[in-house]
Amino acid sequence: MNWLNKLERRFGRFGIPNLMMYISTTTLVFSMLETFGGIPVSYWLRFSRQGILEGQIWRLVTFLFVDFAYDISGLFPLLLMLYFYYWVGCRLEYAWGVFRFNLYYVMGTLGAILLGFLLGYTTPTYLNLSLFLAYAALFPDEQILFMMIIPIKVKYVALLDWAAFALTILFQPWPVKLLAVLALANFFIFFWPYISGSIRNYFKYRKVRNNFRNQMRRNNVVKGPWDDPRR
Repeated sequence: MNWLNKLERRFGRFGIPNLMMYISTTTLVFSMLETFGGIPVSYWLRFSRQGILEGQIWRLVTFLFVDFAYDISGLFPLLLMLYFYYWVGCRLEYAWGVFRFNLYYVMGTLGAILLGFLLGYTTPTYLNLSLFLAYAALFPDEQILFMMIIPIKVKYVALLDWAAFALTILFQPWPVKLLAVLALANFFIFFWPYISGSIRNYFKYRKVRNNFRNQMRRNNVVKGPWDDPRR
């Protein structure tokens, strides 16, 4: 994408390597402080429209760490989720480069902040879910251990992610619906060239296949699988 290339040439030096390592580690530290230290970290750092307007501007960043942890009950599930998103982030950074991965996360964060000001509520959960969609789009045939036991291709696990987005958009309150839609919009902005290219190739090669079948029929070639009326 030309606009991405231009941004990378101009601002690429500002990229933060290993961004997900910092996000995951900070989230874990804050969660441990609150769980075992009894420190009300989330009270001080969660997204608060009123608090930000009163000058507590750190909440524009710190909500990424505490709001995500707040949505997951239990330390062990949180550890698994943080490790998983750290791993996904590393794979995306490897595939895209530091700047583009940073840009994806920053754009998703800005969208979540905007909705937070408009609606009074926000969470980075759907931004993080969209990271896995991006990973599945780039590496659909890689295998992961689903539930730490069952080897399964990423593209099949991504169906659960898509289902989570669909259920959210259909049944959750409007603020949550909009957060999910905005996270998907961020995904489609980055992957539209891939998606549009796949659509063009599908119709292009379908036309070629149809022409080939018609030519074979005109030449009275012995029927093959392409002549199956069910196809």
